[in-house]
Formats: sequence, C-alpha cells, structure tokens
Amino acid sequence: MEAPLSGWLLVATHHLTDLDFHRAVVLVLAHDAEEGAAGIVLNRPSGAPPPDRLEAWRPLAATPAVMFTGGPVSRDTLIGIAVAHTGQRPMGWQPVHGRLGVVDLHTDAALARTEFAGMRLFSGYAGWEAGQLEEEIAAGAWFVVAPRPGDALTVAPDDLWRAVLARQGGLFTTVPLDPNLN
Repeated sequence: MEAPLSGWLLVATHHLTDLDFHRAVVLVLAHDAEEGAAGIVLNRPSGAPPPDRLEAWRPLAATPAVMFTGGPVSRDTLIGIAVAHTGQRPMGWQPVHGRLGVVDLHTDAALARTEFAGMRLFSGYAGWEAGQLEEEIAAGAWFVVAPRPGDALTVAPDDLWRAVLARQGGLFTTVPLDPNLN
C-alpha cells in the first residue's frame, strides 16, 4: 500500500478471526510505512459512562453517550475524536479526515465546547507495526473504505459494519455470524 491510510476506514472481512476485530469498523488515525498504524474501532460501545474526570466533555458526547472500546492496545489510554464546526481548526485538535479529528482531552473542555459539533470517547486503540497492516489487507482481512461524515459518530454503532459494507455493494453483508451455518 503506497498511500497513507489515515482517515480511511478498515472494515473487517470474514478472513479476520481475531475476536477484538470481528465485524469491526476501524478509523485509521495515523499510518506511516516506517512507523506502522493506529486506529480506533468505531462500533464497540462499552455501555460504561465516561470517567468522572471527563465530566466537562459530556455535553458534546454523541449518542450513545458511553465510552467505546477503541481496540485491544493500552485500554487505559483515552482517545477523544471530535467533529469541528465548519471552517474551524480548534486548539488541541488534529484533523484525521475532513472535519473529524483527534482532540487533546487536556484542552479546556469549556472552551472547546464552542469549537465542536460532537465527540466520542474511546478506551484503547488498534495498533500495527510497520508493514503489518499492509500484510493483513493483502491477505484479505480488511476492506479499505472511504468514510462518510456520519460514520465516526453514528447513533447506531451496532449497525455500522453492515451499513458501511452495504454501500459498497455485493453480498458480503449477508454472511451469517457463523459462516459454517451458510
């Protein structure tokens, strides 16, 4: 893979057997051929509320307003993604794709609230060593898909995998949870 995948979605295929990524949709936050890649799983709501220390960010929380499991790496690491208002580049915010970016959770939330249209919090992330993600893509473990504006903060995260695949066409979304039942 020659071009960096930052900002793209990785959609798990049936070839991916790791339970952390079963029917996962991952937003690639960073990708570099020499450094590897990092992303967050967009469709794993944990059901747990954000920690009390992030209370000031709650007014911006997209529905469902719970923590999401971003991946199996460093589950004690908290990552916030936020949608910036049109034409703004807020302090403490790094763009990933369009108006979507990673927000520094140490930024004053009261000031940041006027800068963002919504956000989501993740514990942990998905990580790949240099060349590892490219190998997984070549092996058929992931589809690489362009994101749509509503994907990252969807109100229906449990339906995201099927929705992203359905807009690509094909029959892949009809595969049962257990392919042996097919």
